[in-house]
Amino acid sequence: MNPGEVAPKAYQAVMGMEKYAQSNVDHTVLELVKLRASMINGCAYCVDMHSRDALANGESSRRLFAVAAWRESTFFDERERAALDLTDAVTRLGEHGVPDDVWDTAAKVWSEKELADLVFAIATINVWNRIAVTMRLEPPAQV
Repeated sequence: MNPGEVAPKAYQAVMGMEKYAQSNVDHTVLELVKLRASMINGCAYCVDMHSRDALANGESSRRLFAVAAWRESTFFDERERAALDLTDAVTRLGEHGVPDDVWDTAAKVWSEKELADLVFAIATINVWNRIAVTMRLEPPAQV
């Protein structure tokens, strides 16, 4: 199923959130967040797409592979680590929400506006992941 063809208005609404995130979140951080959430959600389509996008934009393969084990990696700076931690918490949102320590750490290194934009970006990739996984979208065989 192609969600853009079957439900074009819904697709465009989510695409509006995507365009907002692309315009308001640092591109490197945005791709790391997209990749991390997609890994957690088991979205092969999005892992493939965001890995390729990040590589095409100059991201190193070592950093991309390290996203899977970012807590143990030394490849990420303080802001990236806070963004990845927040991504983990928002993506795995439990009954108690985002832990205070995760939020407080992110709030120390991101301005209020940046933090709001980051939360919208994390929410957006989670929406895309749920669409792609549910509709069984597969990465292209060839790119």
